[in-house]
Amino acid sequence: MMSCQSNKVQPPIAKKIAHRDTMFNDVRVDYYHWLRNRENPEVIDYLKAENTYTEAMMAHTKELQEKLYREMLGRIKETDVSVPVKKGPYYYYTRTEKGLQYPIHCRKKGNLEAEEEIILNENELAKGHKFFSLGVFNVSPNHRYLAYSVDTTGSETYTIYVKDLQTGQLFEEKIENTYYSLAWANDNQTFFYTVLDAAKRPYKVFRHRLGQPASKDELVRHEKDEKFFISVHRSKSGQYIFMNLASQVTSEVRFLPADRPQAAFRVFRPREYKVEYSLVHQGDYFYFLINKDAINFKLLRTPVKRIRERYWQEIIPHNPQVMLEEVEAFKNYLAVLLRDQGLRQILVKDLSSGKDHYIKFEEPLYTVNFTGNAEYDIQTLRFNYQSLITPSSIYDYNLKTRERELKKRREVPNYKPEAYQMERVWATARDGVKVPVSLIYKKGLKKDGNNPALLYGYGSYGVSINLRFNSNIFSLVDRGFVYAIGHIRGGGDLGRQWYEDGKLLKKKNTFTDFIACAQHLINEGFTSPEHLSIMGGSAGGLLMGAVTNIRPDLFKAVVAHVPFVDVLNTMLDPTLPLTVIEYDEWGNPNEEKFYWYIKSYSPYDNVTAQDYPNILVTAGLNDPRVSYWEPAKWVAKLRATKTDDNLLLLKTNMGAGHMGASGRYDYLKEVAFDYAFLLDRLSVEK
Repeated sequence: MMSCQSNKVQPPIAKKIAHRDTMFNDVRVDYYHWLRNRENPEVIDYLKAENTYTEAMMAHTKELQEKLYREMLGRIKETDVSVPVKKGPYYYYTRTEKGLQYPIHCRKKGNLEAEEEIILNENELAKGHKFFSLGVFNVSPNHRYLAYSVDTTGSETYTIYVKDLQTGQLFEEKIENTYYSLAWANDNQTFFYTVLDAAKRPYKVFRHRLGQPASKDELVRHEKDEKFFISVHRSKSGQYIFMNLASQVTSEVRFLPADRPQAAFRVFRPREYKVEYSLVHQGDYFYFLINKDAINFKLLRTPVKRIRERYWQEIIPHNPQVMLEEVEAFKNYLAVLLRDQGLRQILVKDLSSGKDHYIKFEEPLYTVNFTGNAEYDIQTLRFNYQSLITPSSIYDYNLKTRERELKKRREVPNYKPEAYQMERVWATARDGVKVPVSLIYKKGLKKDGNNPALLYGYGSYGVSINLRFNSNIFSLVDRGFVYAIGHIRGGGDLGRQWYEDGKLLKKKNTFTDFIACAQHLINEGFTSPEHLSIMGGSAGGLLMGAVTNIRPDLFKAVVAHVPFVDVLNTMLDPTLPLTVIEYDEWGNPNEEKFYWYIKSYSPYDNVTAQDYPNILVTAGLNDPRVSYWEPAKWVAKLRATKTDDNLLLLKTNMGAGHMGASGRYDYLKEVAFDYAFLLDRLSVEK
């Protein structure tokens, strides 16, 4: 499928086979539908040919890739240990060792000077596998048993094992075809877990008892509505097991006393379309965030013995400017994670005194999240603070005295934070809305339009792009790049309405917002079209495909990771894992208005005969979220249609899924490849 002509490697060309589908009097011809059949040897041969072509076209950057890899590796402390988390009599932590791809899970009993006990070594489990992912990692309440699950293909289908931490032996049973959740009951013999249907949707909850085969496990819940995913978890108080049933816009929670695992789950609030809520237990109450008549959510509580709506009490009223995101419950305190003007804040509520206060942060741009809060009867909140300049920092915050202690800041060798500047600018969207853009660059930057830039975007599912520290990006920033994040509609950066204004029949706002961000960077002299690159993955890959169809002249290079670009065909196929649940995100194309709207922006359907930027596309053969054929079909159609000679590459990981390489060193090599592509295409000094 490859040939050399005039010493120039030619790209593989996918043959065209007509596939017709009639919908709403629209005759659709999908010439590359045949690429969906992974059992066809020609499909695998084609993907391999694309990989061979990609390797050939990037061969001249091998030295640069290695240089970038070494740079990024040089900013990582390869042998390191996490901050221990206290759970009962043990301190649990993970550590990494130089040369090993995966973490080692350990604990110490009584104090941190005690002898280390290795309870799971991911490197041992990963031996012989090109891919390895740990799913659940859940220690029983008495700390004797460890339930864990593994995936060795990238398909996100996990097998559960149970290890006796006292003897080091595995139980005979193993439970296959499971998903990401598991919850132990207080008898230390029973746990609940979820399994997948044919479309890889977690749809059943089973009750398992140690020592018995999975075939004898009791079905607890069969969720027949295909729009709902099901999961289980244990409350931090240890008193309840929660079963969460959630679609894209609707949720329902059921609960069970953890002391009575054979009892039936009870519904807290029956599901109601477009009403979402989440439940935590605290003392005599259930606290819950709910968006009923409160788009940004409000916080309520009700006695655990009186859950009907007439007993509900409002704790934090709805605020149209502030999004309530998460609640952490302690015996005497609540910590509430909220988002105001795109920045996260923490509100602390003293349940004894009734007084509230905010935890203050000094940088103008940052992010914060709860982490490692495993115990209930304490007055210390642990959180992770970081920014584009400040590395990940773990703090213990005394909820009573308001003192904070830095437990650990990630060590970043060969890094000087004082050399960089971060700021937020605001782009004006097509309809006049102001869109925030976060930037980081080297101090002394000249806004003369000659700087290379990388603009990142996502803009779907209400996901906010938090300003996390990324040591890898400095391999670009140190070479003069402006690194920018567009907080576009469809994400949740400015609250729930920000999300609502970038989905369904308003989805195009996501694309025009991103174009506005790019145009603003150009207008303000940060960069120019000849120096601007963009990057996004999954739904962010859809973004990449859409904006390059609309404004290909605006970008020099594009990196699209596992891009969701065949939107119309995927949303017409209910056998795929995410199709039905995502009708509330993209619309159901079996309804005419959504069919035509999706078709009007779906990147694959809108490829036209025009010049396109340089494009690098990645895929995972075992990807259950964005099937490999979406990027493959898109690239094939681009090759046959575009009018330029710019580089178009498809790189398929033949042994992984949506997340790419699983090992930390292999991941860095993938990043180095992406960066080498950008530096080469933008002609940046290496």
